[in-house]
Amino acid sequence: MDDQAWYLRTSKLALAVAIIRSKPADKSSREYTEHLAKVVSEQESTWRSKVEALETEVLQLRQKLLLSRMCSGLLETGDPSSQFQAQEPSSSENTLNLLEDSGCDLSNEQRSEPSEMSQNLVESCTPTPPLPLPIVRRHCATLENPLSSHMQFLQHLLKLKNLTESGSLKTDLSHFENDFSTVSHSVCQLLDGLITFYRKPKFPFSSFWTEAVDTLAGLISDCNLSNHILKKCSKKLEEFEKTLLQVILRSNHINRFQVQHHVSQSLVTLGSCSLLRKSIISQLLSEVNSFTDILGTINQVQASYVTHYENIFSLFWVLEQLLQKETQEGNTSGIGPEDQEIQKFLQKHDETIFQLSDAFPLFTFYLWRLGILLNSVETVENNSPP
Repeated sequence: MDDQAWYLRTSKLALAVAIIRSKPADKSSREYTEHLAKVVSEQESTWRSKVEALETEVLQLRQKLLLSRMCSGLLETGDPSSQFQAQEPSSSENTLNLLEDSGCDLSNEQRSEPSEMSQNLVESCTPTPPLPLPIVRRHCATLENPLSSHMQFLQHLLKLKNLTESGSLKTDLSHFENDFSTVSHSVCQLLDGLITFYRKPKFPFSSFWTEAVDTLAGLISDCNLSNHILKKCSKKLEEFEKTLLQVILRSNHINRFQVQHHVSQSLVTLGSCSLLRKSIISQLLSEVNSFTDILGTINQVQASYVTHYENIFSLFWVLEQLLQKETQEGNTSGIGPEDQEIQKFLQKHDETIFQLSDAFPLFTFYLWRLGILLNSVETVENNSPP
């Protein structure tokens, strides 16, 4: 017996003796052990919650610091007479309200739009000393609330990035790249929330989720930010894409078509980013190919496949949108016949349409349309200059 095993066995024996000696007279050793285990478990849960709260607070502070530094950079390089010139707050009370008010109790007339919030953010930053940024913990008890600070930060970041590309405010943000790990951590938090929500989506949808997907697509479309995000969040992004796909395919409840429309639009939004489009198209075609194989073995849609058959048309719609965009942009995502799913689809395309056209005319009509679009993408790729 090695030393480690001996110490482990000795520790267990010492713990058992200590429990037996310290147990109350009205409890058995088993009951007392279970009681102690419960107490330790509750304490562990409490400490875990405290650690998570502290991690969240640290991330929010890092978000504020990054935006403050970027604001300072913009103001230092900008035209003093521009609209982004530093402005003193009207009072300390207004500054306090900016930091503490979550916006949850505001009416529709009072609530600021994201673009306005970003404008106010830049206008409220002063180089010496910089004002704290309005990234705060919100207090409304809704699912999206823990994510609101992350999305607010990411939206502000995109706005500031856009400002660096305009006129006299143009500046080099490459020296902030060491701090962009904060961005990838925030994106991971947002993705976790999106995955949790879309696994059990509730209709009608809050506009928050649409904004979140739009923000995500905007971040990944940024050539600088995407490098940091994809390094840290590629697996979560893939999981999110698969979650959206499964929501469409497996949904069988009443009013599912409204849900599918929203989720399908979210997939199209993600696919608007060329870096994600190729993987999304491949996943969609994989499902189409698999279901085509199933239909090839039956003469009519069986009861167990009715819902799947109806849902597959939502995938057709998403594929059409993404392939049309790919053709318009000149095959920027680089999809082609080397992709296994595209290869399988095109190889069996004519034969499948011939075999299934009598039993499933609508299904084969969509297969024919997809075939035309895929060939159009290949034509664009072949005709593009070297």
